[in-house]
Amino acid sequence: MDIYLPIANMSVNALVLILLGGGVGILSGMFGVGGGFLTTPLLILYGIPPTIAAASATTQVTGASVSGVLAHWQRDGVDFRMGALLVLGGLFGSVAGAGVFSVLEKAGQMDTIIAILYVVLLTSIGGLMARDAWAAISAKRAGLKMAARKRRHHPLVATLPMRWRFYASGIYISPLAPAALGFLVGMLTVLLGVGGGFILVPAMIYILGMSTRVVVGTSLFQILFVTAITTLVHALTTHAVDIVLAGLLLIGSVIGAQFGTRLAAKLPPDWLRLGLSILILSLAIWLALGLGWRPREIYSVHPL
Repeated sequence: MDIYLPIANMSVNALVLILLGGGVGILSGMFGVGGGFLTTPLLILYGIPPTIAAASATTQVTGASVSGVLAHWQRDGVDFRMGALLVLGGLFGSVAGAGVFSVLEKAGQMDTIIAILYVVLLTSIGGLMARDAWAAISAKRAGLKMAARKRRHHPLVATLPMRWRFYASGIYISPLAPAALGFLVGMLTVLLGVGGGFILVPAMIYILGMSTRVVVGTSLFQILFVTAITTLVHALTTHAVDIVLAGLLLIGSVIGAQFGTRLAAKLPPDWLRLGLSILILSLAIWLALGLGWRPREIYSVHPL
């Protein structure tokens, strides 16, 4: 069934876009990631102009996050106090990220610098998650008990002053830690153009020491606000949000997020961590290949 996209100025198969949004929605509900890292390149491969793909994908990520947050909220899987601090830090981080973006742009080779940063960051996080998840799975298969972690959060977090008790997350830490984490994710969201879930979820587990029960829902809560602001900026500045395209993606993503949340509740946390680490490492490999693979055309001519 073909449908016309007014902003993209092209006809597309509506069912394909709904299924694409559904697949990203399932990932969003299962792992607490926005899914923009998949939606945008898939839309470009389908033939959607890059600017319209990025702006419309942000709208889809917002919808999937709303659906995922509601589903996790019903299962008491969202720490709203923690999420508010992450959002607050993310707002300031976004402003700082815009400044860093401008500096990198003036320095030249901005795309290369950002891609290298992305590869290093994702490889480190994905490798750490894969190692710990596989160790836990192997120990359970062998009938061994994993040694309890002496610290639930990073030692640097323990040194910060003014501690608060986050009952939903089961931790007692300084609010400066999640605010700083939100600031970092806000910067990376502007620089890398994604919701930040791939960075936020592992950091919430390994740095803040949050309970895995609330990590996914709280991550989606933060992503919801970040992507909503980004969508508003695109709508007011670039005018590249195709409402028809976004609507088709939203239909699939809202339904998919519900299924993803149910799957996350049924699957063991260690297998979820392993699955997320595989996705992270796959993305890092894809970006690394893009940096080192020789293109067919070394030089290209761009219009002035």
